[in-house]
This record gives sequence, structure tokens and C-alpha cells, in this order.
Amino acid sequence: MSADRDQQVLIFAPIGRDGQASAELFRNANLAAINCRSLPELVSEMSAGVGAVLLAEEGLFGKDTAPLAQWIANQPPWSDLPFVILTSHREQPAVVAWRRSIVALLRNVSLLERPVQPMTLTSAIQSAMRARRRQYEIRALLAAREQTAQQLEKLVVDRTRALEEANEQLRREMSERTRVEETLRQAQKIEAIGQLTGGVAHDFNNLLMVISGGLDMLDRQTDPARRRRLMDGMVQAAQRGASLTRQLLAFSRRQTLRPEPVDIASQMGGMRELLDRSLRGDVHVEFDFPDTLWPVEVDPGELELVILNLAVNARDAMPNGGTIVVRGENLPELDDEQIAGDYVRLSVVDTGVGMAPEIMSRVFEPFFTTKEIGKGSGLGLAQVHGFATQSRGSVRIRSAVGKGTSIELYLPRSLNVPTKERHLIDLNMVRPTRSTHGRILLVEDDDEVAALVSEMLGQLGYEVTRAASGAAALGALADGRAVDLIFSDIMMPGGMNGVELAREIRRRRSDLPVLLTSGYSEAAVHEAELAGIQILPKPYHIDELAAALSAVKPELGHDTKRSNRR
Repeated sequence: MSADRDQQVLIFAPIGRDGQASAELFRNANLAAINCRSLPELVSEMSAGVGAVLLAEEGLFGKDTAPLAQWIANQPPWSDLPFVILTSHREQPAVVAWRRSIVALLRNVSLLERPVQPMTLTSAIQSAMRARRRQYEIRALLAAREQTAQQLEKLVVDRTRALEEANEQLRREMSERTRVEETLRQAQKIEAIGQLTGGVAHDFNNLLMVISGGLDMLDRQTDPARRRRLMDGMVQAAQRGASLTRQLLAFSRRQTLRPEPVDIASQMGGMRELLDRSLRGDVHVEFDFPDTLWPVEVDPGELELVILNLAVNARDAMPNGGTIVVRGENLPELDDEQIAGDYVRLSVVDTGVGMAPEIMSRVFEPFFTTKEIGKGSGLGLAQVHGFATQSRGSVRIRSAVGKGTSIELYLPRSLNVPTKERHLIDLNMVRPTRSTHGRILLVEDDDEVAALVSEMLGQLGYEVTRAASGAAALGALADGRAVDLIFSDIMMPGGMNGVELAREIRRRRSDLPVLLTSGYSEAAVHEAELAGIQILPKPYHIDELAAALSAVKPELGHDTKRSNRR
């Protein structure tokens, strides 16, 4: 289909001279015209391109108009080919009906009744051609729109492909970043393990050196005073090891805390003697607590350990002496990014050397310390952070080089009344003496620990039978052995731990009390607490063992006297 053919007039007037005359008329008016001699020829020319069609109605009488009707029905949406029909003045009903059917078939029709003036006919054809040109303009616009749509679709396809390639590149980069981050995490883990094994192993080896060396020297020493000094050193080393373990657990937030209402002023007042012994003579401690200071909801023993750690750090930060102020303040309706509600701010303030920003940003990291090797494990402030977090509080630090440091604990207010008992770190303990004998089944798989605990129980006046596993303990009970109490470790080989043993004993003999002990096993300890089974944490002293046994089965208690712990 060409532009020239689109501007042609097709004529179908096969009878008489109308066809030839009309073609001459249109050519004189500068209109290209083709005179078609048959209906199939007309349809063929229409398919090649047409501007308008002139029909003589008598040329359609008796003809098969189906191909013409099909061509008209198959026109594209933009096309509505105009037809001009030359009619006669015949008005018979049959002719009128037939004429209506032709108009309906051709759709876009103009009727000219003969005789018609040449100017009228030319004007009608020119009007039809103008209408047809508008249709061609619409066709061009649709074609341009289609081309634009295709270009847009191609652009979308190209952009989609580009986005897919960019996404694939991003996925590769993310995968590489994940791999690098995982490698970095592994490196950090290795570094942390190195710090742990370096710092903690150094401290524990020193403690073990004191204990093993002291035991070796104890056999060689006959002077009672020197033997006493050796024993005191070993006891202190064991206490330092237990403290280091607590710090590790507090940092990891695994230490089991027992919060209760605490009067800070009373609790801190009871620590003055302990603080004075822990600090140098040129370091002084001042307490600043208002009378209206609220009680707090914390573990009192861990609170004292935190204050002691902070005081020792403050002492080390003041090589030329100075003053440490322990201050308490009420903070009603506190609301910040971490905590909200009524809190007490407990601050430990020193006048020491202070810290640079790069040091201050790392002080709560585990095993980070600025002290010399052997002078600190780097767990003190990590323990403070763990304690504050477990107590539903927070810890902040303020420091400047040469202007001292303030460590601030934010602790939740307690609405309950504190007990008057103080939980001091250095309390004198009850030391039982031999009296009423009881029979204890000791369940412990470690031979050395079993020997030591058996000795302790014997010193307390108990008759001890040992089983190395839960199954062996159940076997001893099945044999009908007389037992008043079961004392078992939680973690044991053989597929049955201490908690499971306690449950089985309760099922078999509900009257037989059970006391469990553990160095640390979070899941089992939590399970025991849910079951209401009492636990004695390791390491423990003989007086703590006596108190725990009496609490589990009071009728096995002992007459006691007060004596200082060595």
C-alpha cells in the first residue's frame, strides 16, 4: 500500500458511460481515478490502496457483495472508507429496501440522486477524500504511537536487562561482603579466643602456681606461722579464681542474679572496711547518699563486687593518691534511648588520670585492659556492663584526660522495702562442728573432687557413700542403702544429669531431699530452678556447704559457732 494509491478514487459503474465520464471528471479536478470493470477488481484495488469509492447502485444489482462486505468488516480500527453512491429516483419498496441494505453494508455512505451536477459530484468526492486523509493521519499517529511503544518496550527490556545485570552484580558483591564479614568474624573470634586464652590462662596459671606451690611447700614447712601464711595465700588464690569466673559469667550475662530490694546507703556503708583494705593509704573514699535515696532492685552481692571493681580501677587511675566519691541520686521518670522509668544513678567518681576517647570507647570490651600483664584480666568493666544489663539498667562513662573518670550505674527503683540484712562480700561465715551424724549419698564423677567433698562432709559429721554416676546412685538406692540426703553434681557422664537424677529420685522416694551443685551449665541450672531443686554453686566453702545441707533438710543441721574464714 503506497501513498499515491491512498489518494486514488476507485470507480465502479459498469453500466453505461458513468464510469468513464466520472474518471474524466475527476482527472480534470486533479484527482487520480481508476475505473474498475468488475466487483472483484474493485475489491482488489481497494486492498492496494484507496481514498474514496464511487459506486453506481445498478452495478451492484444481483452481484455477490460478500467479498466487499468482508473487506469492509476487516478494516483496521482507524479506517472507515467513504463511499459515494449514485442512485436513481426509483422509489419502489423493494428498491428502497435493497438500497438500505447496501448503505448498511458499506457503512460510511453519501447518496447522490441522478441527475447530478458535475460540480456536486466532484465536491462530494473531494469531501470524502478529505475525510479519508484524516483517517490516514490517524493511521500515521497510531503507527507513530506503535513505534514509540515498541521503542519504549525495547527500552524497558534493555533497562530490565541492565537492572538484572546490576542486581546480579549487587548479589555477587553482597555475597562477597558476607564472605568477607564471616571471615572477619572468624578472625575476631580467633582474636578473642587468643585474648581469652592469653589473659585468663595467665591469671589462672598464677593462681594454680600459688595453690600447687603452696601445697608442695606445705609438706616441707614445719613452722606453724609459715604454714598458716601458705594456707592463707592458697585460700586467697582460690577466691581470686572464683571471682574471675564470676566476671566471665557476668560479662556473658550468664551469671544467675538474685535481685531483691537493696538500701544502697546501708549496703555501701557496710563495705567501708572492705574498701579501706582494698585501697592504698593515700586513696580515700567518700559516700554521698541523700536520706531520700530510693532502694534499688539488684543482686546485693554482685552490686558489692561491681563497686569493689570500680573502686580498684579508680585507685589504679590515681597513682599519686586522691579521693573516690561514691554518689547516689534519684532520677524520677527517666526516659532516654535505653531505659525509661524511675532509676537511681550510682556513680563512682575519681580524680585520676582520665581516659582518651579511643580508650573510653573500648573499656567495656572483654579482655581489653590498659594495665600491665598480670595486673588485670580486662573483665572488670565488662562485668559491670553485664551486671547493669541483667539488672534492667545501664552503665555510662564520663572521662577526660587529666580530669578524672565517672562510672555511672543506672539501676531500677524498687517499690518494696529492703531487708535489714547486708550481703557483704567479707561477712564472717558459719563454721559447723561435728554433731548429729547423717548419711549422704555423694554423686560425683571426678575422683579428686569426690575425695575433697567427702572429706568436707566427713568434717561436718556426715557418713558419706559415693556414686560415680546417676545410674550408680539409683542402684545404691535400689539396694536399700540407708540414705538421708542426695548431694549430686549436675553435669555427669552416663546419659543422666543431676536434674534428671533428682526427678527420678522424687518419683521413687519423694521424702528423700536432693541438693545439686554445679560449676556452670546454664540449661541444666535453669531446669533445676524451674523444678524447685536447690543448687549450691561451685566453688564453695565448707560453711556454705553446711548451710546448704541444713536448708535442704533442716533435721540434718548442726550446732554452729561463729568463726572467721581463713
